[in-house]
Amino acid sequence: MRIALMVIRLIFFVPYYLGGIWWHGKRKNYNFEEAYRFVQHVARRACAAGCVKLEAEGLENLPKENGFVLFPNHQGLFDALVFLSTCPNPFTVVIKKEASNIILLKQVIAALHAHPIDRDDIRQSLQVIKAAVTDVKEGRNVLIFPEGTRSREGNKVGTFKGGSFKCATMAKCPIVPCALVDSFKPFDENSIKPVTVKVAYLPPMYYEEYKDMKSVEIAEEVQRRVEKKIAEMLETSTEK
Repeated sequence: MRIALMVIRLIFFVPYYLGGIWWHGKRKNYNFEEAYRFVQHVARRACAAGCVKLEAEGLENLPKENGFVLFPNHQGLFDALVFLSTCPNPFTVVIKKEASNIILLKQVIAALHAHPIDRDDIRQSLQVIKAAVTDVKEGRNVLIFPEGTRSREGNKVGTFKGGSFKCATMAKCPIVPCALVDSFKPFDENSIKPVTVKVAYLPPMYYEEYKDMKSVEIAEEVQRRVEKKIAEMLETSTEK
């Protein structure tokens, strides 16, 4: 229902938005910064049209220099809109292959030069990781959902997989844990009532902090920090 609301309220802009995103993905003189800003504009308009309020905290924690990886919990398709709307630093994303054929997402993937990954194909997965590592080393930021798929349990976090952190360890870059709260509500609940989604960008883990840790240990530590922050955010909401 909320997606329908977004489309109805933006009906006259949809051709322009779709065309613009498609153009940024196809243009010969590709500019990542410009592509990201256009997609970000569309994401923000979609959230407003869908009666979704976003509250972001911890933006000051984002590394001053680009070339880092965002690792949030995964609650649903709306998660990507949260980060596209709130993150001031342009990023690309590693996204599951199944989502790469969904209209609009397909165009966004092309515009951001994102990386669809087939988890059933080990060779292809390794190629995606290497491509993401190259992106980070060249100063481009990457978003990776370490659970692999949405939790489907509301604000309960699924298990963060160690393999998801190979990109960061290979690039020796900062890891930015991110906590999402109520991001499942906009698209998973059959309602168009106003809803607030919260995201917190936590202090980064720099390479010096995790260089002696195994991937599984890094995953456990990042998950611990994310779960702790989610609990704090939920407690604050209850107190209000």
